[in-house]
Amino acid sequence: MKDLKLRITQNIGPILALILFLILYVFYSSLHPRGFTSDLFVQNSNEALTLILLGMAQTLPVLLGGIDLSVGPLMTLVNSLASHLVSGSAVEIVAGMIACLVVGALGGLLNGLIVVYGRLQPIVVTLATGAVFSGIALFLRPTPGGTVDPDLNWVATNALAELPATYGWWPNGSPAWFQFIQGIPMPIIILVVIVLVVWIPFRRSETGRACYAVGSNEGAAYMSGVKIERAKLAAYTLGGLFAGLAGLYFAIQTGSGNADPIQAGTYTLNSIAAVVIGGTSLFGGAGGVIGTIFGVAVLRSITFCFRVVDSDSAIGFLANPLLQPMFEGLILLLAVSIGAAGIFRMKNRLSIFR
Repeated sequence: MKDLKLRITQNIGPILALILFLILYVFYSSLHPRGFTSDLFVQNSNEALTLILLGMAQTLPVLLGGIDLSVGPLMTLVNSLASHLVSGSAVEIVAGMIACLVVGALGGLLNGLIVVYGRLQPIVVTLATGAVFSGIALFLRPTPGGTVDPDLNWVATNALAELPATYGWWPNGSPAWFQFIQGIPMPIIILVVIVLVVWIPFRRSETGRACYAVGSNEGAAYMSGVKIERAKLAAYTLGGLFAGLAGLYFAIQTGSGNADPIQAGTYTLNSIAAVVIGGTSLFGGAGGVIGTIFGVAVLRSITFCFRVVDSDSAIGFLANPLLQPMFEGLILLLAVSIGAAGIFRMKNRLSIFR
């Protein structure tokens, strides 16, 4: 019982984000004409996955106690590159996707190298590298356009059932076990695979635990023999990989590339908000990508709810598109304030033992 209580206390942020998401999404689905259907869930998961992956990219630097302002520009850089490379034969498509992910990881590694060996503040470094990434993205894609393989677009943005239908699996009919899961959206499958293959092994590794130690207390971690530099480089590189995944999926989803700097800035700010809502501390050392996933789900659910509010109802003012950014900002401010209150309360408790 005590162990369960401790786990709940340690994960209170993600739990609250999950509860808030369920409340908002049930409200949204109850008002939507296609509510509680697989088609609506597929559409919503498509809209959320890019920001989820970018929020995961932001989570790694935040765990170290920093903020990465380059995740949005790096995403647009990979997105622009993908619009040139992810087409043609199967071999060319796979090679193009690998190249995009390598570019994302190298962008994160560049941030890490400058932060570690340049001994500069992450927010300053990533502000500068973000401008560089945006410039390269605009050079690659001055105007929106390009082409991404349409079959890949169709499969990655629909339900799991489209995978065998597109590539000719089971011509005599799908097996019973597949019929049971065929309604699951492909974005959810992609997300689960990334979490299981990339995040969980990293979280449980020595380097992953070192990132948490560095974020909690870098001085104490150093005195304990933690390899500070390796942990930071690994965190920024993995963050770059997640940003690359976000840019690649965004290109696949839209079927083209777009190097819009305003879009990159919006995604960056939303990624920070998602991290905070998901329970990751801006002071570092606490949280994780699971909470960030629920944080993005909350953000997107708020936007979804605004779409279905009847303008003639008592809360019809929420449907006004000119006021929606203000409401979203107020909700985010409330979420950040609650998180900050928890930090200050903990500091006040610790001051008793001084």
